[in-house]
Amino acid sequence: MTRLNLNQELLEYLVVGGSFYGGGGGGSTTSGREMGRMALKLGGPHLVEVGDLPDDALLLTVSAVGAPAGGGPHATPADYVKTVELFQRHTGKTVSGFIANECGGLATVNGWVQSAATGLPVVDAPCNGRAHPTGAMGSMGLNRVEGYVSEQVAVGGSRADGSYLEVFIRGSVESASGLVRKTAGQAGGLVAVARNPVTVSYARDHAAPGAIRRCLEIGRAIVEGRSRSARDAVEGAALSAGGRVACAGKVVHAHIESAGGFDLGKVIVQGSDALVELVFCNEYLTMESIGPANGDNPNGAANPKSGANRRLATFPDLITTLDLSTGLPVTSAEIHAGQEVAVVVVPRGSLILGAGMRDKGLYADVDRVTGTDLARYVFSE
Repeated sequence: MTRLNLNQELLEYLVVGGSFYGGGGGGSTTSGREMGRMALKLGGPHLVEVGDLPDDALLLTVSAVGAPAGGGPHATPADYVKTVELFQRHTGKTVSGFIANECGGLATVNGWVQSAATGLPVVDAPCNGRAHPTGAMGSMGLNRVEGYVSEQVAVGGSRADGSYLEVFIRGSVESASGLVRKTAGQAGGLVAVARNPVTVSYARDHAAPGAIRRCLEIGRAIVEGRSRSARDAVEGAALSAGGRVACAGKVVHAHIESAGGFDLGKVIVQGSDALVELVFCNEYLTMESIGPANGDNPNGAANPKSGANRRLATFPDLITTLDLSTGLPVTSAEIHAGQEVAVVVVPRGSLILGAGMRDKGLYADVDRVTGTDLARYVFSE
């Protein structure tokens, strides 16, 4: 078994690299560090490869769902462990390992507490090799499996103010995921979730095997680059990830609001030769030039949108922001006006993506909420 015992050094690499691949979402590195440290105190969380377990072993997706900028209570480590207990109690299924739902400053650490509490491994096959806005996007294509019934547990909130909830749901992937997000809103902004067990063989074909180690590599590049300079960290991360620094400059506008379990908003960055706008729904979804043109579409695609704005990158391309004073990734919930940032774009072809990124139908809800017209760009190429 290719076992990697997780420790404090690896935790730092993973939360930093995970935040890079969070693309504005995926939770904060502060929350990731707290969760990881708690897991290390509880026991010995460990990571294995997807091929280290039998093909018929069941893997349970574990995650946080909600709006990180929400001001209410967030899920505790005990809530994450509780989701696993409730899942096995309500379904009668025995799981053999845990997989993260996505990559992010918190998401990449998903499964650590559960691993420490149960002795079961975290498996390097997250549902997606980057963060994504909706639960259905992280369902590994299960929404297209005829007759599939999603089973999900959500736990979170505060007993003190009466917002604490424990919810078990059976239904379609889309309806169950939507109800979990509403639960997050009622619980104060964020809930711990366990959902959708799949076999190792299914995860191998439909998840994103190797994406956790990719986060580890990029995190190490950023941490080591910072020992030289913040710009070295930024440029080294972009190069290592197969992307580029698309814009660097000052944030002149940053607006965020939490609605429907999402952080929604936009960021405008004034670069040296371009004014660019980033629209986000937790994750950055689009990058558009709204001033002088700045380079070509990183995918080499024709621009189907008329008007002065020019689309430079579209989710699931990775659009991520890094603070030029520290070299560290900064999420959409943390970015603020006056901050000097670099915007790095990694084309989707350089990412490890799960099956949910290839389903056009799953982009409709995000398009409706944000008006970003993602599907038109992604599936016209």
